[in-house]
Amino acid sequence: MGALLALSSAVVYGIVDFAGGLLSRHIHHAAVTFFGQLGGLLLACAAALLIPADVVHTADLLWGALSGVGSGVAMRFLNRGLSRGAMSVVVPVSAVTGVALSVLCGVLVLGDRPGAVAWLGIAVTVPALWFVSGGGGGGAGKGTADGLLASAGVAVQYLALGQAGSASGLWPVAAGRVAAVLVLLPDAARHARRLKLPPGRCVQALLIGAGAALGLVLYLLAAQRQLLAIAVVLASLYPALPVVLGLALLHERISRRQALGLLGAGVATVLLTLG
Repeated sequence: MGALLALSSAVVYGIVDFAGGLLSRHIHHAAVTFFGQLGGLLLACAAALLIPADVVHTADLLWGALSGVGSGVAMRFLNRGLSRGAMSVVVPVSAVTGVALSVLCGVLVLGDRPGAVAWLGIAVTVPALWFVSGGGGGGAGKGTADGLLASAGVAVQYLALGQAGSASGLWPVAAGRVAAVLVLLPDAARHARRLKLPPGRCVQALLIGAGAALGLVLYLLAAQRQLLAIAVVLASLYPALPVVLGLALLHERISRRQALGLLGAGVATVLLTLG
């Protein structure tokens, strides 16, 4: 069940990543990010109210808030990178580095002990994500910096949220959305004029953020039922979906490396689920 929830999180994140990338080409990345977090806050609060919690400890809310800080950082730099057209750099750097940091921290700090089959799946995942995202063929510079900063946020987001107790329900996710909004307020203030959007674009950004919050809810449920290292890796398979959506909806061509990466992602999914 934990593996299925983590994979569901990856599917949701893949759709959100694809939609956010498209929207960032039409409106400023600061608007996509800020309104997205507001949409995530609305969904997270509604979900937390609908699903009762046994007991909510302050520590759980603090872990959720720290996760939200990571989310805000990750989305800010990811959307900025996508708005600059550096997807082939930002996506692989953020995804692969975020997975590596999360797994290393899970094993070295939190005491996760994946089995041999799971370790093989982890080993396959890193190059698979790189190939799916294009192998980093887009150059360096600002794209690389955006990707590295986003990956740090991704690692903090996953690791911190995984520490919240299951008895707290979904309130850690809601606390995280509050923290993310607060973290993004200074950047939103600097781009205040960019936040004046047509109603349609505003709704799109809100829905994208709500989708991201749904992905976090699914990940939290997965982390409560699965080793954190495994849940992180499965949830981080999301870059495969934007490639598939690009093929199906935008009629983009797939390279041999991307085809190899998609095959590797499938193999990694099976190994991690069995492990």
